[in-house]
Amino acid sequence: MILAVVAVMVSCKNTDKQGSVADETRKATIDSMNMVAEKQRIIDSMKMAHENEKKQKEVIVVNNQQPAAAAPARKKWSGAAKGAVIGAGVGAITGAAISKKKGEGAIIGGLAGAGVGAGTGAILDDKKKK
Repeated sequence: MILAVVAVMVSCKNTDKQGSVADETRKATIDSMNMVAEKQRIIDSMKMAHENEKKQKEVIVVNNQQPAAAAPARKKWSGAAKGAVIGAGVGAITGAAISKKKGEGAIIGGLAGAGVGAGTGAILDDKKKK
C-alpha cells in the first residue's frame, strides 16, 4: 500500500510539473500576444494623431476676387517714329563711313537721317489714315 501511495504522489508531482510548464507556456504566449496588441494600439494611436495634425495644417483658401482686368494694349509706334529711328541709324552709319572725322560725320548723318525718316514715316501715316 505504501508503494501505491508513493507511486500516486510521484505521478501527481510529474503532472503538476507538466501542467505548470504548460501553464507557463500559455501565460508567456498570452503575455506576448498582449504586448503585440499593445504595440499595435500605440502605432494606431500615433497614426491617428499624425492624420489629425495633417487635417489641422490644411488651409482652405477661398478666392472671391474678380480676375484683374487685362492690361491695356501697348501703343504701337507711329510710322514717323519708326522712320526717325531707322533713318538716324542709317544716317549715322553712312555719315561715319563717308566723313574723315568719324564722330562728326556720324552725328550729322544721324540727325539728317532722323529728319528724313520722320518725314517719310509721317507721309506714310497720312496715307494709311485715308
